[in-house]
Amino acid sequence: MNNTLLYKTALSMISGIGNINAKRLIAHFGNIEDIFKAKKKDLLKVQGIGEFLANEISKTDALKKAEKEIVFTEKHKIEVLFFLDNNYPEKLKHCEDAPVVLYYKGTEKLNRQKIISIVGTRNATRQGKDNCNELIKDLKTLGHKPLIVSGLAYGVDVCAHQAALKNDLPTIAVLGHGLHTVYPAAHKKIAKEIIESGGLLTEFPNNSKLDPSNFVRRNRIIAGMADATIVIESAKKGGSLITAELANSYNRDVFAYPGRVNDKYSSGCNWLIKTNRAALMENVSDLEYILGWQQNPKQAVQKQLFVELNNDEKILMDILGEEELSIDIISVKANMPMSKVSALLLNLEFSGLIRSLPGKIYKRQ
Repeated sequence: MNNTLLYKTALSMISGIGNINAKRLIAHFGNIEDIFKAKKKDLLKVQGIGEFLANEISKTDALKKAEKEIVFTEKHKIEVLFFLDNNYPEKLKHCEDAPVVLYYKGTEKLNRQKIISIVGTRNATRQGKDNCNELIKDLKTLGHKPLIVSGLAYGVDVCAHQAALKNDLPTIAVLGHGLHTVYPAAHKKIAKEIIESGGLLTEFPNNSKLDPSNFVRRNRIIAGMADATIVIESAKKGGSLITAELANSYNRDVFAYPGRVNDKYSSGCNWLIKTNRAALMENVSDLEYILGWQQNPKQAVQKQLFVELNNDEKILMDILGEEELSIDIISVKANMPMSKVSALLLNLEFSGLIRSLPGKIYKRQ
């Protein structure tokens, strides 16, 4: 058995540690194996690790659990993805609370140039399903061929997966449980089809309990691994709005289809648009425009000659250089608050000096 894989898997199974503290431990000790061999006094030097967690690490049976899990993954040809691996979803790596370990069964690579997440109510209306089907069909017709990510739930989720399969687009179902089962059971057949042209992805190990909170947790993966999240239909409360909020917190684009003011399953989408938490979505051209996916995009802003930049704008231009950087990375490098960086980048974009790319990535023109 691969010892490195064993320790990587075990780290995610230590009770109470969580993904953020797990990454702090890795950063502190460097070698994962050293975490399990560390003395209590050394563990206490790590930010976020107090007496309780230090004791949990010292007495943990996570290695035994991990050994059983690896046997299961090898038997069922499941790939274990560590967050520092090249095949781990690249965009998800930039989310602080991203899972340390993911379990994946499928054929499609998780890192693709274009990735969108589609979410919505479990009680999708005919209009909602039509919008979902039309969107995915148009994406294929226009030659975009993005990876379609959703959660395999009833309603909009399964509609997105079915439409992707029908249009020969790869699709990933992010699950709120281990790969030993499929929930809801009615979707076992489509889950098998998804594996053949996409995959099933989860942070939960084999035999994890079907806990409702796990389905909320998985939403951050759906939001974090995509360029944008599209909400087809949603009431004022529900998992779709949580996913949209998470996508916004990760500086990803969010879109929502509007509906009539009295429609229950349009109220959440209308609220997202009204509060500037999502861009209004009518058809695929809205997605193309905001994400910069046009086949022959017209330059909306002519580059200004002899633009006078203030000191802060010069700093951002120097940071960008020849690189493509996300707004959060630019904010860290510039040592400026995100709100200020956002305003400066907007001014530079209006001046034609920089261009925004999908996922709120920026580059110089």
